[in-house]
Amino acid sequence: MNHKPLTTSELAELTAGLHRLSKNLWWTWNQEPQEIFHDLSPRGWTNLYHNAVAILHEVSDYELRMRLQEPEFAERVRTAIKNFDSYLASKDTWGAQHAPELLQNPVAYFSAEFGFHETLPIAAGGLGMLAGDHAKAASDLGLGFVGITLFYREGYFQQTVNQDNWQTEFYAYLKPQNLPIEPVLNANGEPLVCSVKVAQSTVSFRAWRANVGRCPVYLLDANLPENEPHQRDLTLRVYGGDTTTRVMQEILLGVGGVRLLRELGLQPSTFHMNEGHAAFLTLELAREKMAEGKPFAQAWAETKQQCLFTTHTPVEAGHDRFSSDLMGFAANKFCANLKLSHHELMGLGRVNPADDHEPFCMTVLALKGSRAANGVSELHGAVSREMWHCLYPAGKVDDVPIGHVTNGIHVAGWMKGTVRRFWRKKLGAAHEFPDTTTSETTRFWKSKPSIDWEREINMPEFWSRMADPTFISDEELWSLRYRLRRELIEFTRRRLLLQGQRLTQGDFITFDHMLNPDALTIGFARRFATYKRAPLIFQQFENIVKLAHDKRRPVQFIFAGKAHPRDDEGKRFIQHIIHLSKFSDLKGHLFFIENYDVHVARQMVSGCDVWLNNPRRPLEASGTSGMKCGCHGCLNMSIMDGWWREGYDGTNGFAIGDDTHPANIEEQDRRDSANTFKVLTEEVIPCFYNRDATGIPRQWLQKVRRAMTTLVPQFSTWRMVQEYTRKFYQAK
Repeated sequence: MNHKPLTTSELAELTAGLHRLSKNLWWTWNQEPQEIFHDLSPRGWTNLYHNAVAILHEVSDYELRMRLQEPEFAERVRTAIKNFDSYLASKDTWGAQHAPELLQNPVAYFSAEFGFHETLPIAAGGLGMLAGDHAKAASDLGLGFVGITLFYREGYFQQTVNQDNWQTEFYAYLKPQNLPIEPVLNANGEPLVCSVKVAQSTVSFRAWRANVGRCPVYLLDANLPENEPHQRDLTLRVYGGDTTTRVMQEILLGVGGVRLLRELGLQPSTFHMNEGHAAFLTLELAREKMAEGKPFAQAWAETKQQCLFTTHTPVEAGHDRFSSDLMGFAANKFCANLKLSHHELMGLGRVNPADDHEPFCMTVLALKGSRAANGVSELHGAVSREMWHCLYPAGKVDDVPIGHVTNGIHVAGWMKGTVRRFWRKKLGAAHEFPDTTTSETTRFWKSKPSIDWEREINMPEFWSRMADPTFISDEELWSLRYRLRRELIEFTRRRLLLQGQRLTQGDFITFDHMLNPDALTIGFARRFATYKRAPLIFQQFENIVKLAHDKRRPVQFIFAGKAHPRDDEGKRFIQHIIHLSKFSDLKGHLFFIENYDVHVARQMVSGCDVWLNNPRRPLEASGTSGMKCGCHGCLNMSIMDGWWREGYDGTNGFAIGDDTHPANIEEQDRRDSANTFKVLTEEVIPCFYNRDATGIPRQWLQKVRRAMTTLVPQFSTWRMVQEYTRKFYQAK
């Protein structure tokens, strides 16, 4: 069949559509555009680290036009652009129906980091990934939402491990032209420039806009020629520099963010502070009201009604504190603007305003300047009320005004492509069951006129079908698990090969035979903060070695993660684990993947059979990595801390210990180590290797089904953002 060649105008339209699509992070949680960019340059897709913008720079205009003359490819592009435009134009959204007032006066969400995708590495860990997932869900729900953060031109560090197995860091310069961001321009088409007073100087900044579906996230950038070098470096690295740099960064984020919003003509109804880093925004809001002639007390009271604060940190050391001298140097302009003495300003950030020896705490400022505050899990809410009871001594601990909204993850954003295609196929076949089927969930699906799979994978009704063997058989589910484990193994082998080549160790054949696709695969990947206790399982070293070497029921471990550049103890944890992987009897059964990031995380949460989480309770405020396992069929094995304390029901994974913990740290470590080994040997391994005559672990797969049913829809940002909206964004 002959196809009519595309006209020049049709080619231009499709080309412009692809460029427009590449600049919106919507493509990062939608499979079709990802496959289009991959097919344009398969090797480039790998080498450019899945960067759609860079792919379109890699492919010449002529090549792109010629590819678009392929009828099938052109139709795929046309469909992707149509779906994208329909998504942006849709008026029938949850936000439009349930929170229409926010479309006019949006939520302004301030976070020191946002994690979206490996393409834009400006997040250090879970706080940033949560912020990115919050924005994606707000977009999907059609919520009025705008994000504010900083544009770190060197992002977060890249990790390598040297010959001594010690973490080393290097930074890569991020070029805006190769990123899915756009400059914010003024009416004259020039970069919009704002300024903020920091210390004795004026710091100018521009902004970049990351389009996250329907929602904009603005990235403040101080790298301008009119600024001094040290001022330009305020937006150099995520959490870089000393405390002086930190306080200046936070002034830029909080005060500069508000000023940018005003320049853009935005009047947010709620200013949501994701951790205390942005709390200086409360002082800027009060200044605005005082400029209208209101006294400070009235301005502060009105500011409180506009602000919401989410705390993530149950560790005292994790709350930013600044000395009186540093505040006097960096934040002196607040005193003049708010008509406050230095002592009065310091009092806003002190538990005891009269104590001149107490430093200024950003969390205290955020709590005092907000109408509502919340922790990020039920237990963390209780821990936070206890921690900050000192601010509200007149009442009981339970009366401290800190609630909780348990975190979630953006399911579509974290779902691996293999699994996306699998579930989409299942959704597409939802109407094909015979009319004689009486299942309630089947009747639900047969009643739906069409299938919007991105929406439906967030619905409890879809995941409830996991219990229906006519929807998905054990054989299908186990086959999917084998495929995902194989993909993780192949990925790990490639990364180990590259790591080995860099250190001039090994060869392809050696790495090609590492890891066993039939073995129970346990994963651990997260920040190597010491309270997360990465090496805990190896305290039972000899016993773990025996498990690993059991030829009938082998166990293997894959670890990944970064320690903060100044956290030597976390680095020693990494060094210890790598040493065990190379020089102990666990060699060939324990592996460490360098440079943990979004891409590595997606491979691991999908391919591992068990996700290990053993923080020192109750220091894991929520944790979100384990939430990413459910849709892939990976089971959690975790301390009863953070979200798992709410998620575990006895049937959907494995609990290490119970809902208590000793006060003594050494005793807690000893008990948790023993319980980890007990659960592994008495529950996990027997369940995984208990196979029927056909080789299927029916009991294990029942737990997988239960995990999908009970965890995936509950611990999603779709649920989380709706909860924030009902509890806080709409409540005054």
